[in-house]
Amino acid sequence: MLGVALSYFLHFYTLVYHIFVPCVDPEQLLVKSVDQHQYLGKWFFKAAVSRRAADISKFKMFDNIAFTMEGTADRTLVLTGYMRMGDDCIKHNWTYHIQPGRDDMVLEGRTYRRNLLWNGTWANCQDCIIFQEVEPPLKETDSEDSLNRFMLYVRQKDVDSEVVTTFLRNSACHNMKESVRLPHEKEFCI
Repeated sequence: MLGVALSYFLHFYTLVYHIFVPCVDPEQLLVKSVDQHQYLGKWFFKAAVSRRAADISKFKMFDNIAFTMEGTADRTLVLTGYMRMGDDCIKHNWTYHIQPGRDDMVLEGRTYRRNLLWNGTWANCQDCIIFQEVEPPLKETDSEDSLNRFMLYVRQKDVDSEVVTTFLRNSACHNMKESVRLPHEKEFCI
């Protein structure tokens, strides 16, 4: 009898909780403890979100973006981006360092930027990853970060549109209502 009552109570509590707290929180992947080999290989950029349009405006110039992630022996990841802008292909490399005692990656040349990884379940996608870039306020008196954006990456270039929709909906629930989706109308540069 007590078990049945407890079961009903937990069910009721869950329903009430989701009414008052409908947002799904992302799950951070701690870089120092994640198996980095599972994230190596090819990734396709699908969408970006932020609270401010300025944080994601640069993505609007691209038709599509694909990346390859490679690891080195010294806990360094090299990300090579292949970006389609009009009829042109742009290639760019970023080098990230994984340092002991830190939960984020350090971008070479921008050590002040925090680079965080989040589980793809926030987009209801097991084969996705969400990458966050955060830069501190420009002035000590500023209360808001000077950059804070989340980017959705998928393993397959043709992913169900519901994945992006879920990502955007969960982001909007956290007041990240500015978004950009790439059109993917032209061939990828890879």
